[in-house]
Amino acid sequence: MRLPKPRGPLSEWVVARLTDGTASAAAAPAAGSWDDECIALWTLHELSYRGFEDADDRAEWAPDLLVVRHELETALEERLRARWQESGAVEVDDPAQVPAALESLVAADDGPSLADHVRRRADREQVLELLRQRSIYHLKESDPSAFVVPRLPVRAKAALMELQYDEYGDGDPNRLHAHMFARGLDAIGLRSEYGAYVDDALPETLEMNNAGSLFGLHRRLRGAAMGHLAAFEMTSSLPSRKMVQGLDRLDLGGPMAAYYDEHVEADAIHEHLATRDICGTLAEDEPDQATEILFGAYTCLDVEARFATALLASWDD
Repeated sequence: MRLPKPRGPLSEWVVARLTDGTASAAAAPAAGSWDDECIALWTLHELSYRGFEDADDRAEWAPDLLVVRHELETALEERLRARWQESGAVEVDDPAQVPAALESLVAADDGPSLADHVRRRADREQVLELLRQRSIYHLKESDPSAFVVPRLPVRAKAALMELQYDEYGDGDPNRLHAHMFARGLDAIGLRSEYGAYVDDALPETLEMNNAGSLFGLHRRLRGAAMGHLAAFEMTSSLPSRKMVQGLDRLDLGGPMAAYYDEHVEADAIHEHLATRDICGTLAEDEPDQATEILFGAYTCLDVEARFATALLASWDD
């Protein structure tokens, strides 16, 4: 993957710094827009995943870039926590209440459903656009959660590894979920290279990815990371079934439908693992993480709803 196109002065500085280091002598400018801020942070986070062909791998730990990343992550976390508080955030006094609180949080979610739109009304171009946007995450599916494994107590760690083993194909590369999504993209004529469509990504798409990376890359946010994972798994099975129906309706089935069909059954199983065996035991073993789990779950639902709203609005326009 090559560096993305800048979207403003801050991302221009980041790309220049990563390309040849010439920007390092000057202080990073302020972001020119939310779009600029989102792509800059996404670029800095990607240094901890696959990196870039045209950037030095050592830049992941460059002090000047870490300062910029810290500032952007602080702004993102403050924004996410403000939304959580504005929503009427509920703290749990008893860690044993966490699984039930997660279920209540998900049940109360009333965000728009892209999967339902795909099943009933979307045309072919809209579905292709959705898959291009989704590829930013699905081509590295579960990788943010993998960062959390060494940071968990025994019971939650074992349960997360059980879930991750399934996400990574049970040892079979052809069943690895990210690879299944890539094969699906190939089958319908879209590019399957990692990060291929980042220059087309909405800021809402980038914020979804940045939130997951923020939680996964910081040990202090391990509870939020697992709550985010739980909400994702709890809201995936039924939408995946709807995606299969919509893809088949538009003659886009085959390997892409197989990817979503895999998630109909898998995520129904993962829901129990994530809510009770991961989040439930983590809250019991580390009670200070109980409310953080709910914050992460709310954030998952919130950024997904904002993405769906933005994409549906762009189609209406």
